[in-house]
Amino acid sequence: MIDSRSADEGSVVRRRRQCLACKKRFTTYEKVEAPMLYVIKKDGRRELFDRDKIKQGLTVACKKRPVPVQKIEEIVSKIEQELYDKYDREVKANAIGDLVMRELRRVDHVAYVRFASVYRAFKDVTEFIKELKPMLK
Repeated sequence: MIDSRSADEGSVVRRRRQCLACKKRFTTYEKVEAPMLYVIKKDGRRELFDRDKIKQGLTVACKKRPVPVQKIEEIVSKIEQELYDKYDREVKANAIGDLVMRELRRVDHVAYVRFASVYRAFKDVTEFIKELKPMLK
């Protein structure tokens, strides 16, 4: 090994190596393998956690809003880290949705309302207004 450096905000180790036989140099990247986290859906199904689903939901909610892509990525990383810190092997889907709503509420109220309208699946306008009341104060 010739050189070792931290990369990708410390989550990856980049190493420069040299073959002892042919002297050719190459780079390897080492990343800690995260434990498997399963999401328990409302219907009881279990599926592997996928951070891209959170990112996709945030991107749709923030469409045409002044929320930079970098901020969306920060939110996804924050939520993912919180999930791995708080849950061992399984997490309910509604816990993930609540975390997304918490973060969106801090960033952009319109995006929050968009996400809430899909996530909460309001049955009528009364439920929707009930969700908005705390924000109007």
